[in-house]
Amino acid sequence: MRAGELLGRTAYDEQGRRLGRVVDLVVRGAPGGPLRLTDLVITRHWYGRLSGRLIGPERHPSGPWAIRAVARLLGRRTVQVPVHRLRLDPPVPGLPEDAPPR
Repeated sequence: MRAGELLGRTAYDEQGRRLGRVVDLVVRGAPGGPLRLTDLVITRHWYGRLSGRLIGPERHPSGPWAIRAVARLLGRRTVQVPVHRLRLDPPVPGLPEDAPPR
């Protein structure tokens, strides 16, 4: 599976409520081992698609106050959600939607 197959897709929660669009992926794995898709970063607004988490306050926690304030404002509707708690539209073959949490 390629990242491009997931980015921009509409994401829904377990109850079918629209969360927003996928703007970033989170993968984890042991050193030297295979990577596993664990979370997707979802945003509701168009400007969240432009920034994603690239300028988020978690990346620059000690920067100037104005930059931190703008980063918090842009990223306030951006959330990281475990992939097993999401449903994408259109569906992606091979995505572990029904996999149990690890």
